[in-house]
Amino acid sequence: MAQLGLGLDLSTKRTRKREFLEEMRRVVPWSNLIALIEPHYPKGKTGRPPFPVATMLQIHFMQQWFGLSDPAMEEALYDVPLYRDFAGLDGGMTRLPDESTILRFRHLLEAHGLAVQMLAVVNEILSGKGLMLKAGSVVDATLISAPSSTKNASGTRDPEMHQTRKGNQWYFGMKAHIGVDAESGLVHTVIGTAANVHDINAAEALLHGQEADVYADAGYQGIEKRC
Repeated sequence: MAQLGLGLDLSTKRTRKREFLEEMRRVVPWSNLIALIEPHYPKGKTGRPPFPVATMLQIHFMQQWFGLSDPAMEEALYDVPLYRDFAGLDGGMTRLPDESTILRFRHLLEAHGLAVQMLAVVNEILSGKGLMLKAGSVVDATLISAPSSTKNASGTRDPEMHQTRKGNQWYFGMKAHIGVDAESGLVHTVIGTAANVHDINAAEALLHGQEADVYADAGYQGIEKRC
C-alpha cells in the first residue's frame, strides 16, 4: 500500500539548529571577515569559477560549529537543505563544494593567518559593545584527532601532527589552546600546536595581559613560574 503524503512544509519547523544558524547569520560580522579573505582568494581566471568567499566562509564556520570533517561537511551539504541554504547554495547552483575545495579553503586561511585576524575583528566588535570585559581569563586545551594512517596519496602522516598520551589513552593529532573571557565566556585567543606540546607551554600566549584573575585546571600547575 502506498503511503499517504502528509503535505508537510518542513521549512517552517523552528528547530534549534535552524534558530542557531539564523542567529549566526545576524550576529557574525560577515562583511568584515569577507574583506579580510578576499585579497587572498583565487580569482578563477581559468577553469571553473570559484565559489563565493561568503559561501566558503559559512561552510567553514558550520564545520567548526557542528564538528564536521571535510568529507562529512561535503555529505551534509548534499543531505541537509538547511546547510545549503545557510551557505547560499540553493539558488541555481549546478555543483556543491567537495571535500577538497573545503580543505583548500581552510589551508588558505591557515597560510595567511586569517583565522587569527578574524578572531581579532570579532573581539574588537565585542569589546566595543562592552560584551568582553577582560577582567579575567579561563585557559584550557583540547585534543583534536587527526588520521594516523599512512595509507594516503603521500604515504606519510601529517608532519605537523604528533602523538600524545592522556591518562591511559594515546592520541594522534593537534591541540587547541584556548583563552576565554571569564565573565562572558567569549573566546579571545586560540592557538594550535602539535598534540605533544604541554598545556603550560602555551599558557602565557593565551593571556591578553589585562587580567586581574586567571583560572585553569591542574594541568597548569606551575604557570606562575613561567608568566
